[in-house]
Amino acid sequence: QVQLVESGGGLVQAGGSLRLSCAASGIIDRIDTMGWYRQAPGKQRELVARITNGGSTNYADSVKGRFTISRDNAKNTVYLQMNSLKSEDTAVYYCFINYRWSLYWGQGTQVTVSS
Repeated sequence: QVQLVESGGGLVQAGGSLRLSCAASGIIDRIDTMGWYRQAPGKQRELVARITNGGSTNYADSVKGRFTISRDNAKNTVYLQMNSLKSEDTAVYYCFINYRWSLYWGQGTQVTVSS
């Protein structure tokens, strides 16, 4: 079955950087869209960034210019490079993939930015 394993979260000071990774297993052909959502305490889950199989990207306005999403199709992995982190970026980050007309989620990884 399809599984997503995330890594790279943690505690960082404001202005610092983190890189999240999400590796998909159980994949036998092409993944469509890959991306990241996040959910802060008391808030709804929001889309952070997504990338299509063709490399087109979308970002939340709040992270444009600071975050970069990328993917390695050979490794079925999506990355989120987060720079110039702010306290408001503190949240649980969830990766997702659209694969064979289904949506799959990672278990979530905590990102905490201290001010």
